[in-house]
Amino acid sequence: MHPQAALTRIEAGIAYKQMEATNHDVDAVMMQRCIALATRGVDFGEYPYAAVICRDGKVISESMNAVRRDQDVTRHAEVVAISEALHRLKSTSLEDCTIYVNAEPCAFCCYAMRECRIGRVVYGMQAPLTGGVTRWNILADTKLSETLPEVFAPPPEIVPGFMREDAEAALARRSPLVFEFIRSRKIFGGPLPTSIFTRVDVPPRAGLGRKVMAFLRRRLFDKFGRS
Repeated sequence: MHPQAALTRIEAGIAYKQMEATNHDVDAVMMQRCIALATRGVDFGEYPYAAVICRDGKVISESMNAVRRDQDVTRHAEVVAISEALHRLKSTSLEDCTIYVNAEPCAFCCYAMRECRIGRVVYGMQAPLTGGVTRWNILADTKLSETLPEVFAPPPEIVPGFMREDAEAALARRSPLVFEFIRSRKIFGGPLPTSIFTRVDVPPRAGLGRKVMAFLRRRLFDKFGRS
């Protein structure tokens, strides 16, 4: 992450008691943090995307896009945040974590989420052109985990369009020209299509069999090529 880009709780609008917060409260706080970080990315010449990963209501990692900083087109915010979280937790799995993104992750980032077995994905604006849910349904694809359960966990819980209007409004205020460009080209934003809710309607990860397989992935199968 950009050294100057760490958000204070005041900047992110964070004022809450974690022990008393409901899931929705935590989601709102984390998305506010994500939106603030994304809009700040414009100051560093980055595209206005950001990601925040949390576990049990606590931030594990966060990043804005780092493509310009690192001169590397693969340094998307989600991928940077995932890498930092895996290193910080010293794990190959993020099954008990949630990632928040101000815009629907692209196909590249969605595959990275499946590789790290993220447990939950919450995003704001939809991405009809590049989205890993809307256009290519990588995030909710079940064939990965059904064919190769030793590597891939079942699809994560997906919450699309969360605080979408807030994400759009923040970008419109911070960079009206950029917002008008992506809106006119239908790259991001707009109401969610009703079909999206069918796509993200994945079975829950509960069940003894799935818990056993999750344990085996981490403790046994990951020793072959992952840890």
